[in-house]
Amino acid sequence: MDKQGKNSVLLAVNGTLMRGLELEQNLLDVGAEFAFESKTADCYRLWSIRDQNPAMIRVAPGELPSAKIDVEVWRVPAEGLAAVLLKEPEGLSVGKVMLEDGQMVLGVIGEPVLVKGMKEITEYGGWRSYIKHIKVE
Repeated sequence: MDKQGKNSVLLAVNGTLMRGLELEQNLLDVGAEFAFESKTADCYRLWSIRDQNPAMIRVAPGELPSAKIDVEVWRVPAEGLAAVLLKEPEGLSVGKVMLEDGQMVLGVIGEPVLVKGMKEITEYGGWRSYIKHIKVE
């Protein structure tokens, strides 16, 4: 339970739901609270979807390239989770995400079909790093 005594879940976000970015308000609107910054376990790849949002996909152990991806973990009231996810861009959904410390939380992940033909940005380690890079270009 959270501070208000409501049931909540931890949700790892890796893109536009992060603090200060375009969709953060979707989390705030349901009463979500930022919990902590983290990285995923070293088994994810990241793509840019037309430079509008990222899509993160878990890969098999040892499949390269893979990396630890920067995420923010938010405490989201359980009853607000669906409202947040329904406002996510098409092709993004919720799944289980493993953090670098081995903790498993819910997280925003991409459907494999979404990344077909898109630019892989795993090497940047996260959406913020990638968007800083493209602003410099």
